[in-house]
Amino acid sequence: MAMITADPKDVPHVAHFAFTPEYLAKAKALMANYPPGRQASAVIAVLDLAQRQQGWLPRVAMDEVAKLLDMAPIRVYEIATFYTMFQLKPRGKYLLQVCTTTPCWLRGSEAVMKACQHAADGETFSVQEVECLGGCVNAPVVQINDDFYEDLDEASIAKVLDAFRRGETPKPGPQVDRQTSAPIGGATTLKGE
Repeated sequence: MAMITADPKDVPHVAHFAFTPEYLAKAKALMANYPPGRQASAVIAVLDLAQRQQGWLPRVAMDEVAKLLDMAPIRVYEIATFYTMFQLKPRGKYLLQVCTTTPCWLRGSEAVMKACQHAADGETFSVQEVECLGGCVNAPVVQINDDFYEDLDEASIAKVLDAFRRGETPKPGPQVDRQTSAPIGGATTLKGE
């Protein structure tokens, strides 16, 4: 949800944010990839670090990123409110990003979305509808934090979510008998000499 449309009562006040030494070192390493005076080019990556440290992006974290990169705060807000990867209010431990564009929809993303919405409690799981995740051949696809779960249906997403509830990390990728993007069941051509 973009900052400009977020209801302030849904966004807790955070009085202070500072990068931990570990995250500050990562931010400085990212900034070093750019010539002097061009450190603002690292803004998306540094915002991502702030979000990983905090779990979401409160305004004070965006202000700290602006200060670190010598940018006007409004420029950082513009970027954070544009990209859906940035969460501007607290979310659950696992962010379920459900692709609902045409290939996923044609292969059943509506049922997958309903299962994710049913699981969403704001603490363990939060759900977000997103545009193409780029795994159309393995549709429907759900990105859970940094991993992609593919070839889903209502039953398989339920199994994945149950595993997360138990503290396990299910194997990312296809949830059917498929190797990466190969046909289900294995190769059907070019099998021999």
